[in-house]
Amino acid sequence: MPLSIQTPDGSNRILLHTCCAPCSSAIIECLLQHSITPVVYYCNPNIYPQEEYLIRKNECSRYAQSLGLEIVDADYDHDAWLQKMKGLENEPERGARCLNCFKMRLLDTARYAHEHGFTVITTTLASSRWKSLEQINEAGSWATSQFPDVIFWDQNWRKGGLQERRLAIIKEYNFYNQQYCGCEFSIRSIDH
Repeated sequence: MPLSIQTPDGSNRILLHTCCAPCSSAIIECLLQHSITPVVYYCNPNIYPQEEYLIRKNECSRYAQSLGLEIVDADYDHDAWLQKMKGLENEPERGARCLNCFKMRLLDTARYAHEHGFTVITTTLASSRWKSLEQINEAGSWATSQFPDVIFWDQNWRKGGLQERRLAIIKEYNFYNQQYCGCEFSIRSIDH
């Protein structure tokens, strides 16, 4: 059964922090089916190397453009991301590094929303079974608490058949489907 969704404030336009096309595809489709128009916000300074970042960004752009949606590309500043992760390099996946990374990216998303008149943000990070929903929701709530005019929508994007639909869209669009979260530390964790 498909999800029945509505934004927390009833708005029909949201800023969707997007990590990649595979994770965002079914979410975007679901939002559009519920008359909610997402503006895709691609903010992923964690992705390494830059070639990987560009592949993922281009896939997001290709999907957004195929649906006539706007995509905003935040600056890729991997060095700033590394500085924020200093001391957390050896943390396991779902550890303190991931929470810090989510906070950095969602704070940037909340700031953009505040500056451009969006009242609601959500993230495709919440679709990944490899990520902690608790950490994502904590980071989103923390980020929007900095901007009283922006709400974090803590929708669980893993339900309502979205995982199955995601797999179908990946095949339909022949999306590049990455094998690691994005940062060099997650690459290291899958190599062992």
